[in-house]
Amino acid sequence: MNHEGRIIAAHGRHYLVDIGSGEPLPCVTRGKKSDVACGDWVEVMPTSDDQGVIESILPRRQLLYRSNETRQKLIAANVDQVIIVTACAPAFSDDLVTRAIIAAESEEIEILLVLNKCDLAENLPQARAQLAVFAHLGYPVLELSARSSAAPLRPWLQGKTSVLVGQSGMGKSTLINTLIPDAGAATREISKALDSGKHTTTHATLYTLDAESFLIDSPGLQEFGLAHLERGEIEYAFREFRPYLGRCRFRNCRHGQEPGCALRPALETGEIDKTRFASYVRLVNL
Repeated sequence: MNHEGRIIAAHGRHYLVDIGSGEPLPCVTRGKKSDVACGDWVEVMPTSDDQGVIESILPRRQLLYRSNETRQKLIAANVDQVIIVTACAPAFSDDLVTRAIIAAESEEIEILLVLNKCDLAENLPQARAQLAVFAHLGYPVLELSARSSAAPLRPWLQGKTSVLVGQSGMGKSTLINTLIPDAGAATREISKALDSGKHTTTHATLYTLDAESFLIDSPGLQEFGLAHLERGEIEYAFREFRPYLGRCRFRNCRHGQEPGCALRPALETGEIDKTRFASYVRLVNL
């Protein structure tokens, strides 16, 4: 008899599925290729008391993933909110933040920027300045110090499935352990069940905060490829571009030196930030 459940951990082709029976069921996929993500709802067929096979993925609301020219890396499915974690130290990449925002915008997922380690007062002004361009666009920025308290984040998690993304060293693990005191023990159990051993940081994990609130932790990122997005999708993901899209003289305007470009005047007047436009140019290789 098949069961429906949710993927709560993903490592390679090995998964843990919560089928509502108390203990999650370790499962594998059929065949070598897998496109199952943490947060997916799936149909599984138990093959023994402690093993199952994923038969199908149920329809998704969203899928957050990154990609380069040769492969894609699934991050999480069926999420309401992407929480991009930055920190006062070490320095974070504006480009990676931009790319994560674009990936979320392309899937119409809510976005929250978290600035962690705000107790490092001497680094705070620079970090705030880096995030100011995103705050100006309406992306909420939440400042906290996870070592002291993650309480400011809790209201943002209520009633949602959220996924944490960010570079290594931003303090995501501290944030998880502060929000979920038994997360360390849970991760060890998950690693044991997935037989992933020392590779505990290489899998995504879904934690239950309450009956309506879930938090997915993903491995630290050093890059965020967007090869799966077309130029038009990237344009639209820059929310400040949207009032001007479709108003250029030429339908296929690349917003370079074409006459009658609607974006260029907005860039010159400062309505579009020059650093953001430079990010767009790098992404589409103008």
